[in-house]
Amino acid sequence: MKAATLLALLSILSAGAQTTNPHATAADRESGAKIFRSHCGPCHGVRGTGGLGPDLTRGSFFHGASDADLFRNISGGIPGTAMPGVFFEGTQVWQIVAFVRSLSGAAAAEPVTANNTGDVSHGQQLFRRQGCTGCHLVRGEGGIKGPDLSVIGSQRSAAHLRESILDPNSNVSQDFWVAKIITNDGAAHSGFVMNQDTYSVQILDFSRGLQTFPRSQFKDFGIDRGSLMPSFKGKLSDEELNDVVSYLLSLKRQPGRSE
Repeated sequence: MKAATLLALLSILSAGAQTTNPHATAADRESGAKIFRSHCGPCHGVRGTGGLGPDLTRGSFFHGASDADLFRNISGGIPGTAMPGVFFEGTQVWQIVAFVRSLSGAAAAEPVTANNTGDVSHGQQLFRRQGCTGCHLVRGEGGIKGPDLSVIGSQRSAAHLRESILDPNSNVSQDFWVAKIITNDGAAHSGFVMNQDTYSVQILDFSRGLQTFPRSQFKDFGIDRGSLMPSFKGKLSDEELNDVVSYLLSLKRQPGRSE
């Protein structure tokens, strides 16, 4: 390990020994916000409302809630999850912690809306009646053509869920872009891209499972970046939409568990 790299690592470890945030001023929060938007926003959303990563606006942290815990999780990542570490120096990590803390304070000051006061039981019935389990997995039951919703209530805000139901194309994760392949023999294949390089493409074929195709066999190849999910705008009443959102919000991660 190079001396400069080792010195930087020791600096971060030393900063992480703090138990409370030594950089929590308004200026620190502003600096943390800039780093968050560029490096954390792709997973947690630019406003921290969730996406591939959990919603951070609720102030519920499942891998430790102290300032020191947040510092450790941001700088070193969380084993067993998709959360990577970030190699910033200690002050910058503390600034991110300060900004993350401010997110839950801002959310607490907002009025409660009808988005999360619907009928959870009726929302679950609607979810099944509309055929959502054909594509979405919920705690071991359902399909794989859409995101696993088992703990979606810990990952997305009510506003984000409403948008996803009414306008699914607004934010489609790269994991759910669909490859469409026609091989030289005329056979058509479609599925999620798992891996690709100069010579081959591996997809999770919707009909045949995991498949690998040499690019030399392609007659046509393209990637659809839209959503497979249809819009439910006009298909659900406002009350029904609130019920479905409330059901999805009820699907939360349990503290101490990493799923």
